[in-house]
Amino acid sequence: TDPDGHVHITCNDAGIDFLVVKSPNISIHNVLVPGDVPDCVKQFFTFDKTLSYSGHFKPLAAVQVTELADGVFIGCIVNHAVTDGTSFWHFFNTFAEITKGALKISKSPDFGRNTVFNSQAVLKFPPGGPTVTFAGDEPLRERILHFSREAILKLKYRANYGCLLTKQTNSEVLGKLCNDSWKSVNVETNGKVRNSNDEISSFQSLCAQLWRSVTRARKLEPTKTTTFRMAVNCRHRLDPKLEPYYFGNAIQSIPTFASAGELLGKDLSWAADILHENVVAHNNDTVRKGVADWEKQPRLFPLGNADGASITMGSSPRFPMYNNDFGWGRPLAVRSGRANKFDGKISAFPGRDGNGSVDLEVVLAPDT
Repeated sequence: TDPDGHVHITCNDAGIDFLVVKSPNISIHNVLVPGDVPDCVKQFFTFDKTLSYSGHFKPLAAVQVTELADGVFIGCIVNHAVTDGTSFWHFFNTFAEITKGALKISKSPDFGRNTVFNSQAVLKFPPGGPTVTFAGDEPLRERILHFSREAILKLKYRANYGCLLTKQTNSEVLGKLCNDSWKSVNVETNGKVRNSNDEISSFQSLCAQLWRSVTRARKLEPTKTTTFRMAVNCRHRLDPKLEPYYFGNAIQSIPTFASAGELLGKDLSWAADILHENVVAHNNDTVRKGVADWEKQPRLFPLGNADGASITMGSSPRFPMYNNDFGWGRPLAVRSGRANKFDGKISAFPGRDGNGSVDLEVVLAPDT
């Protein structure tokens, strides 16, 4: 940290922490057991419960290889103040590529720092560091919910058409949707004509389903305001665009609000539509305004669910999580550690079978 308060990372090629742990009493079955994700998974990540602020004096990344009774778990941690999910999985894929024996990496990172995110604003910390915005020891349950490609396409149909598929239309419509393009479709939903350029995406449809389902399960008062936050990649939203493999943190959070009564009283297409409109509106001007507003009042992003009515969607089913071949073939599954988990934190993973399937890592209060 220089005298002006700016924080710099010294790239001195010193390497990162690399640990090897033997856990012969834990098998792959123990990890992938149906139902709640077992607590043993949290042991596979070093620096458990470490705050990003600790990056001032602790390593910014580390790898832990855990040898199970019949398999290997590779856990990688990184300081989120430094990189986002796009950069994380780019690193993880490259790590696997090198380990497998590649002499030259296939996708070189872009380390350019002439971006709107390389702010000159100074974030001042109180003595001893910032206050944590959510309790790290609150009781939680965590599950992996799998959504097949067909199930998601049905949700997408409902979100765009505002109705359920019938047995007669099921195979015909799913056949059209398999290409994920409705070039000739113009349909009226929520009182407006929607064409192929304004289509609600598969992921937005799935997010709307989760928003409504979790809100229903929470049994909130109809007047209670609910929030659905989505983390979005800003690389392609800026003008000029950032390089796809820009290595850093280029995400922002998009909040969408609705009362519980309105969210549950209207259909899936209504919820999906307001999510879709917010995502589409997050363009170059919105990204730059977000940075400018932050520079006027630098502050930490308040993670958590303070009002009990929020959902935060992170990660992405587009991340190449199953491209990590260390020489042993494709991974069996993806799991994550304890960091940044609170009631309402959902993370999206691609399904292992690919083809548009999605796994959601859902973290909720036990009662919900």
